[in-house]
Amino acid sequence: MNITSITARNIEDAWFQCLGKVLTRGYEYTIARGSFVGHKRRELDYATIEIINPGQRPLAPIVPEGVPPPASEEYIAKYLSYLMTAEKQENEQYTYGEDLESQMFKVIDMYKHHSDTNQACMTIGSKNSIDLDDPPCLRIVDTRLRYGKLHFMVYFRSWDLWAAFPSNLGGLQLMKEFMASEIGCEDGELIAASKGLHLYDHTWSFAKQVCRLSE
Repeated sequence: MNITSITARNIEDAWFQCLGKVLTRGYEYTIARGSFVGHKRRELDYATIEIINPGQRPLAPIVPEGVPPPASEEYIAKYLSYLMTAEKQENEQYTYGEDLESQMFKVIDMYKHHSDTNQACMTIGSKNSIDLDDPPCLRIVDTRLRYGKLHFMVYFRSWDLWAAFPSNLGGLQLMKEFMASEIGCEDGELIAASKGLHLYDHTWSFAKQVCRLSE
């Protein structure tokens, strides 16, 4: 297993660095189960990404002209409700918010009374999630209140670097800012980990343009 560790200034910097790592070091294989069966993925064995200042705006990365942006500030703002509310559409097997909404307010209350606790960890999914055609990608939103700041440590079992990474982290950052304001502390770091950070083959050319790599 090859472990990739990245330290980034902000979400945009994290995304750019991850694109380069997946393109140049990613394990390439044909998908046999899951999204886009029959297509190819390039995927890091395991990645950890420490983002020092995840609240720096804009949250959505800026891409070269001619490259479709992976996210926008407007979409990230809308995505926040998917994380923080339990409402689910008829075509959705799950939402992160149906698990996170109640836990989020319990974590806020917990930190108001016990700032040094190790128990403020929010989980997504259940033992039945493995039976879903597409189980939740985000599985853990762990938290830490330290040095007067609220920090997030999140884990993705599978993570689409192009279509999901910027929106996921942007939405989680907005959620963290809300929780910090409710707790009465400052906003802190965002640390992410995944054993499935990947790019699908239909995004490789866009990713190479962003990273200025030749075909």
